[in-house]
Amino acid sequence: MTPTVRAAHPDDLPDLAALVDAYRTFYKKPSDVPACAGFFGERLARNDSVIFLAESAGAVGGFAQLYPTWTTVGLKRRWTLNDLFVAPAFRRLGLGEALVVACEAHTRATGAQDIQLLTEHTNADAKRLYERRGWKFDSTYARYTLRVDG
Repeated sequence: MTPTVRAAHPDDLPDLAALVDAYRTFYKKPSDVPACAGFFGERLARNDSVIFLAESAGAVGGFAQLYPTWTTVGLKRRWTLNDLFVAPAFRRLGLGEALVVACEAHTRATGAQDIQLLTEHTNADAKRLYERRGWKFDSTYARYTLRVDG
């Protein structure tokens, strides 16, 4: 069955929170479904990100979240694909690629210059997907991070 992708809305919060919790535990964070629901409920209420859900056979199996930003050099909007996750039971069904395609289409539709993301060096499946879709690895810029929340 071909996966479908659609924008998330507040009624999706239970499914979305469960997916986000699984995503976070994948990255070794403690499970906290209520906190996930609160965080994503706020994103939806404030409309400060774009959240897509992927479904297969009528069940939600993946999500992607885009955050808007800007490029001063390019004088245009830029999107950051901050989160993309497909639940293990839904992998190899095309949900990940369908989510990436939706994010790319949204980027084009908003007249943005580009879309960017970070992924772990060891995430071979994701890297293959992005490269197959024409994404280019950035070896020009060094990324620095300063944690200020303790």
